[in-house]
Amino acid sequence: MIIALSALLIASCNNSEKKKMNTQSTSDSLTSQDSSGAYASVNGLKMYFEIHGTGTPLVLIHGGGSTLQTTFGRVLSDFAKNHKVIAVEMQAHGHTEDIDRPLSFQQDADDIAGLLEYLNIDKADIFGFSNGASTTLQFALRHPERTNKIIVASTFYKKSGAPDWFWDMMSKPTFEAMPQAYKDAFLKINPDTNALHKMYERDVARMQSFPDLSEEQMKSIKVPAFIICGDKDVVTPEHSVEMHRLISNSRLAIIPGGHGDYIGELTTPQNSSLISATVSMINKFLNEPIIK
Repeated sequence: MIIALSALLIASCNNSEKKKMNTQSTSDSLTSQDSSGAYASVNGLKMYFEIHGTGTPLVLIHGGGSTLQTTFGRVLSDFAKNHKVIAVEMQAHGHTEDIDRPLSFQQDADDIAGLLEYLNIDKADIFGFSNGASTTLQFALRHPERTNKIIVASTFYKKSGAPDWFWDMMSKPTFEAMPQAYKDAFLKINPDTNALHKMYERDVARMQSFPDLSEEQMKSIKVPAFIICGDKDVVTPEHSVEMHRLISNSRLAIIPGGHGDYIGELTTPQNSSLISATVSMINKFLNEPIIK
């Protein structure tokens, strides 16, 4: 959920009910696309990104404990058919190594802004999943001049947006409960097990001290927003409706399924019809003209 940690922990609760996707085949399908991976020096961070396709810029921000492949591997090529997709890996995740500074959604948002400046992109659409959606909200707040539209998927803006069982789980997380698929994906990129443990601990600490946004901050977001969640997600449907009411220029979709089912996140079953429907809804939202 908004918590990439949902990626870390929630997925582990559902693993027994979900098929796991073959990460090698996903990687192969992506590398066969017209894409390039590179690094940008951003705010002292050597930040990894890939560019796929051409068109209006669309930034994809993965969930916690994840990589761009584990979150978006099943949909990236679909979005690249009509957009210039800029898929990133945030501090301490995937190809992007950790550095000695706090891990925060605010800093992640500033890093995305720095990357857009590096790429000479004035404004972009931003699609964040789980922790990446928290970063997306921060980006819209901190860098409105660079924000075209936002898609915030499986996220909440305050702790009460998640049920009590989630915070109970977050109070006593264990590395062993982290989905093996995430561990494998990380180690395939970076075989340093110490880096994997540190990333996990950093993501857990960030979620345990999750900073609520105020209603006033949410109301101040004026760019078009598309809020998405599953009806059995980490965020409650009621909270998603609340977010929709606070962001005046927003759309809302509550989709049957759990955390990330609708985009085929790594630990979820591959429901091609559901994934296709979600991609279609997102593309429709992105293609709609912005009414000033």
